[in-house]
Amino acid sequence: MKQIKTEPKIPVFIIAELSANHGGEIEIAKETIRAAKRTGADAIKLQTYTADTITLESNKEDFLVRGTIWEGRNLHDLYKEASLPWEWHEELFQTAKEEGLVCFSSPFDKTAVDLLESLENPIYKIASFEITDIPLIEYVASKGKPIIMSTGIAEYEDIKLAIDTCRKAGNNDITLLKCTSSYPAPIEEANLLMMQRFAKDFNTKVGLSDHTLGNIVPIVATALGATVIEKHFILDKSIGGPDASFSLDEKEFTDMVTSVRNAEKALGKESYELTDKQKKGKDFSRSLYVAKDIKEGELITEENVRSVRPGFGLHPKYYNTILGMKVKKNIVKGTAIDMNFIEGEL
Repeated sequence: MKQIKTEPKIPVFIIAELSANHGGEIEIAKETIRAAKRTGADAIKLQTYTADTITLESNKEDFLVRGTIWEGRNLHDLYKEASLPWEWHEELFQTAKEEGLVCFSSPFDKTAVDLLESLENPIYKIASFEITDIPLIEYVASKGKPIIMSTGIAEYEDIKLAIDTCRKAGNNDITLLKCTSSYPAPIEEANLLMMQRFAKDFNTKVGLSDHTLGNIVPIVATALGATVIEKHFILDKSIGGPDASFSLDEKEFTDMVTSVRNAEKALGKESYELTDKQKKGKDFSRSLYVAKDIKEGELITEENVRSVRPGFGLHPKYYNTILGMKVKKNIVKGTAIDMNFIEGEL
C-alpha cells in the first residue's frame, strides 16, 4: 500500500473543540461558536455526556485522577463541571448553522448518540479514551455517518479493533487522528510521522488532534498530509475551567488557522507546469551570446561566444555543437546567438 501523498486534495478541515470551555453559561457557549467562525474554523465540536454516562459517582481511589493537570480530582466531580448540558445542544447546533459552521459532537454512550441523531449530527468523533469502547463504536458506526477517531491511548491492536468494528458495521468513512493524551502535550511527543503510518497500516484518512501549545504542530501536520486538525478553543482564558490551560483563544486560534492555510499554499501541487511569473523568470536564465565581435566567415570559439544571462539566445545545450562553426555575417558583441547566423545545422 502506498504512503499517503503529501499533496492535500482538499483544504484541511479545521475543528474548534468547545469541550468544557463554556463556563456553565449557554451564552458563553454561543459566543464561542460565533468566535470560532471569526477565526476561520470550519467546524465546532461539542462533547455529549453527563457525569453519570461517563463514570460512576464513587470516592474510591480508582476514581481519583492521577498524573495530569487535574491531579487528585474525583472523576464524577470533574465531568459534572466540564459537561455540556444536553438541553443546550439544539440551540448550539442552531447557532452554528446560523454562522455557517459544521457542528458535531463526541458521544460517550448510546443515549448521547440518540440525542445527536435527533439533531441530525453530521459527523461522529470517538475520543481517545473511548477507542476501546467497542459497543459504543458499533452503535456509532451503525448510523452511517463519517467517523473521526482519536488515538491518544491506542496501541496497534486497539486501533485495528476499532476500525474493524466500523467496517464490519459497513462504515468505512474513517479518519484517524494522531493525538497525544497529555494536557498540555509536550511538542517532542507529537510524533506526527505516525499519521503516515496510520494511512499505510489502516488505509484511512489521517489528521491531528492537538494538545500542544502554539501552532507549529498543526503546520507540520498539514505538511505531512493531515486532512483534519482539531484544537481546543476558548473564548477567553479568564473563563477558566478544566481545559482552559491548553486551549487557544480567538487570536491564537486565528493565527493557527492562518498558518495552516499558508502551509497549504506553500505545499501547492505536484506539477512541472510553470506559473506566468515563473515563465517570465526564464528571461534571466542562461543562453548563448556573442562575447566578442565576430566577422563573417570566422569560427565560433570559446572566446567569442559564451553562456550568460539573459535567456533570449540559443539554449546552452548547443554550445559544444556550434563551437568551430562559421558565421554567415558580422555579429557584434551582445547579440543573442541565433542559428540563422551560423552555417550548417544542429
